Amino acid sequence: MAELMEELSQVKGEEPGVATSKDVRVHPTPEPTGHKPVDAPTGTPTVVVDDLHIVYRVFSATSDHEKGNAVTALVRMLKRQGRPQMKEVHAVKGVSFVAYHGDAIGIVGRNGSGKSTLLRAIAGLLPPHSGAVFTDGQPSLLGVNAALMRELTGERNIVLGCYAMGMTPAEVKEKYQEIVDFSGIDEFVQLPMSTYSSGMGARLRFAISSAKTHDVLLIDEALATGDREFRKKSQERIKQIRESAGTVFLVSHDHKVIEETCNRVIWLHKGKIKMDGDPKEVMTAYNKG
Repeated sequence: MAELMEELSQVKGEEPGVATSKDVRVHPTPEPTGHKPVDAPTGTPTVVVDDLHIVYRVFSATSDHEKGNAVTALVRMLKRQGRPQMKEVHAVKGVSFVAYHGDAIGIVGRNGSGKSTLLRAIAGLLPPHSGAVFTDGQPSLLGVNAALMRELTGERNIVLGCYAMGMTPAEVKEKYQEIVDFSGIDEFVQLPMSTYSSGMGARLRFAISSAKTHDVLLIDEALATGDREFRKKSQERIKQIRESAGTVFLVSHDHKVIEETCNRVIWLHKGKIKMDGDPKEVMTAYNKG
């Protein structure tokens, strides 16, 4: 235990940032004050979030006439006025936890609680204001690595999306029909993405992103747009990813999906972890709160 604590203190002494390392060791999960501790898993850690703070800086407007657009910016220049007052938004406040191989972690909370911000920080898309995120392998945020272009057909998006995830031409050819069948877009695969509904686009993103086994897969509300059949297939795919020693983070307002898919739930409230533990226990407390 002494060696683990010493190692954790060394991690905290490094520069804040997002690091990818194969040398991440097991760290004890920090126990927030007043939270019920999670039973320590025996697997290998894939994500270590250490006292993470994310701060946005936005320019606020005091009236509708001062809202940011080209006309108001030109008026301010002509009148030699300064820029609107800058405001800091503290989206994530001191979040710490450890995720392990085989975990499917649901993240719940009210709108504005920091759920999507936390996923983007784990994916390396947002730099920490302080604290750090360490990952074993490359995290993949659903819809980022497999970015879809509206002007291109579904077929071209599948090919380019798979290439963006590092798949070889042979792997793309092998997975192509499976992706089409899983997404359920059928003959629309030959049409531009601009003709797709939002649900079709979300299903295709999930089908592309989950066609490859990821070390860490981050899913933000992607399962909320499909019908019952698609949700069932998506849950089965997530279970397959877990069984292949991957880690899945799932943000969803569908509590049933969270309970049926995840083995652990983190409840965020105003940027802080309010509860971390068994899905049924956390969701019961969340619904009461």
